[in-house]
Amino acid sequence: MPSLGFLKKKKTREGNTDPSPPSNPTSPVTPTTAKSFDQTIPLAPSLSAASHATSHSAATSKQDVLPEAADQPPMNNLPPPQAFQAQHTPSPGTEPQNLPRISNLINPPQLDGPAAYQHHQQQQLGSGFSPSPANGGAGSQAQQPGNMASLQQQQQAQAPQNQVRVTKGKYSLADFEILRTLGTGSFGRVHLVQSKHNQRFYAVKVLKKAQVVKMKQVEHTNDERKMLGEVKHPFLITLWGTFQDSRNLYMVMDFVEGGELFSLLRKSGRFPNPVAKFYAAEVTLALEYLHSRNIIYRDLKPENLLLDRHGHLKITDFGFAKRVPDKTWTLCGTPDYLAPEVVANKGYNKSVDWWSLGILIYEMLCGYTPFWDGASAMKIYENILRGKVKYPAYINPDAQDLLQRLITADLTKRLGNLFGGSNDVKLHPWFAEVTWDRLARKDIDAPYTPPVKAGAGDASQFDRYPEETERYGQLGQDEFVHLFVDF
Repeated sequence: MPSLGFLKKKKTREGNTDPSPPSNPTSPVTPTTAKSFDQTIPLAPSLSAASHATSHSAATSKQDVLPEAADQPPMNNLPPPQAFQAQHTPSPGTEPQNLPRISNLINPPQLDGPAAYQHHQQQQLGSGFSPSPANGGAGSQAQQPGNMASLQQQQQAQAPQNQVRVTKGKYSLADFEILRTLGTGSFGRVHLVQSKHNQRFYAVKVLKKAQVVKMKQVEHTNDERKMLGEVKHPFLITLWGTFQDSRNLYMVMDFVEGGELFSLLRKSGRFPNPVAKFYAAEVTLALEYLHSRNIIYRDLKPENLLLDRHGHLKITDFGFAKRVPDKTWTLCGTPDYLAPEVVANKGYNKSVDWWSLGILIYEMLCGYTPFWDGASAMKIYENILRGKVKYPAYINPDAQDLLQRLITADLTKRLGNLFGGSNDVKLHPWFAEVTWDRLARKDIDAPYTPPVKAGAGDASQFDRYPEETERYGQLGQDEFVHLFVDF
């Protein structure tokens, strides 16, 4: 049985019992020791040559669907997707280093043959997961009352707050030295920068105003700035400030050194059951927080999940996020992850994020999305509306049950959209081992620690791109200034 290196205890110093990241970007950070990929996540068995190759080529060419206008009642025809590369919005390094020592690590029994494989599929994650009750599925139900109390405490702690951080006009180009490009997209690019004041590293997302206006993304761009200014959560990217010049918009955000979950997933092929569970649990907490504030994310996919230097997730790219107290109609997102109610031009709400969570879990466990088709995006839409999902035999039974309850077109059955809300997802047997309050505090070792040098602006986990030739900060007439007054 392959060794699961992420079950080992991290060597950390005692004393810091409050792992929540400080709000001050100048807070000091103690470097951490990185684990190598080969020591932590065992590579999953290869898929068949045909399906694996095609799924990988499809995944690397995923495109976002950009709406032609702001949210409005649907038209009769389904517009084809427009090309859009994922924006990389990678952290000034404010993640906590001194985590409490973990005493309840799991010591798995030694098994042979099929039993060993089944046990490997059901390994519990880190120290925040307690062994499942011995009586199978019924045991997870017996554990629910204790979990429910923990969930209620956590929900009270993250109740919506009306306080909005001041982010407008806090910085200027003169405050930063631009080092290199981390990612590019249809509207601009993301740069790694270093503050000239505290010498720490950040990511600055630069959007070209003319391109944003041309692609009719003014409202979505303003929504992104507004949503990021109102949220603060351990698993969401932090917006530190915004500013603009006559040609560009600038958003100063976390530099998250570990790169995309997408890259890690492609390197391993697919994730073992406990690894997928860990990342899915962190995404679940982030979605729960956003939904508590009536914010729909609408673009969940591995490309938009970044890993901090300790291996925990940060959801980035809020370009499609929107506050929706009731319904919206816009067709936007990535074709592979669109819910059927979006494809069918029906009004939708938070339910679409739970569908996307199901697609994400499926992709992490299988290495490909369930409705992918190499022919065209329209073929993917047809597969989504048909709704037939094939589950490989190696998928954990509890995981398959959760997927069937998330990837369902029946909104009266989709978990997360029912009376119990996010608790229905968190109390599912697949998540039975998760101690949610500890996970929210990052009091659980991640299954993989990126091999980066902490606090040094290490961008080795990001691809290289040609650098921008246009000089930023040019003076001149700004014909779009009235469209971006909040920047």
